[in-house]
Amino acid sequence: MPLIHHNGLRYFQFDTLQTRHAVFTRHGGVSPEPWGSLNVGGTVGDDLERVKENRLLSFYALGRAPESAFEVWQVHSADVVCARAPRPHGESLRQADIILTDTHEVTLFMRFADCVPILLHDPRKGVVGLAHAGWRGTLHDVASATVNAMHKQYDSNPADIVAGIGPSIGPDHYQIGADVILQVMQKYGDESELLLKSHNGKIHFDLWKANHLLLERAGVGKIESAEICTACHTDDWFSHRAEKGRTGRFGALISLQ
Repeated sequence: MPLIHHNGLRYFQFDTLQTRHAVFTRHGGVSPEPWGSLNVGGTVGDDLERVKENRLLSFYALGRAPESAFEVWQVHSADVVCARAPRPHGESLRQADIILTDTHEVTLFMRFADCVPILLHDPRKGVVGLAHAGWRGTLHDVASATVNAMHKQYDSNPADIVAGIGPSIGPDHYQIGADVILQVMQKYGDESELLLKSHNGKIHFDLWKANHLLLERAGVGKIESAEICTACHTDDWFSHRAEKGRTGRFGALISLQ
């Protein structure tokens, strides 16, 4: 679907997710290049006051109070945090790459620049989730870990869950080395042939298809994939790989309606 415009910000939304959510582009913020302009990453060299302002703009765009935020320190794991209230101001970030909540007062928030944002909603139990899956997270099976945690913590039936695979680096740009190729083959077996593609003599990994497959294996009832490559479209998205590490982070947030 076309990107949504609001007060100078542009963001992507899934048609199938009946929640308040967005995956924000890099537009509409206050940061200069190379973080231009809606950078929400606080560890990439940008001024922290500008990062805070960009974060506020993101929350205001969706009508969510910044004080409702719950975020984590993303470490490429499959660890889960269940948020029962917004993160208290000044409290240290917990290390995790999956956040869940069934509380309307909480807005889940994460940062990306090529890794896969996975947004989930169980409309029957009233639960939302947000996950971060790069190649490590994908091989750690972040997708299934999220679904399993929704079942364990909130009694979600996987068949009721709706999942969205957000803008992230596409298979044409995601070259991997021999060590990762071996791990993909060990993880997926015969199905690895669907995920590993030769491109200009190099092997590339399809993170979109891999996470779609993991969500299917976990029993998720409906899956929508944006299939927007961050490395192809650096005019709209931050891409760590395409911009050789000198870039910002775009935000994703989700809450119950």
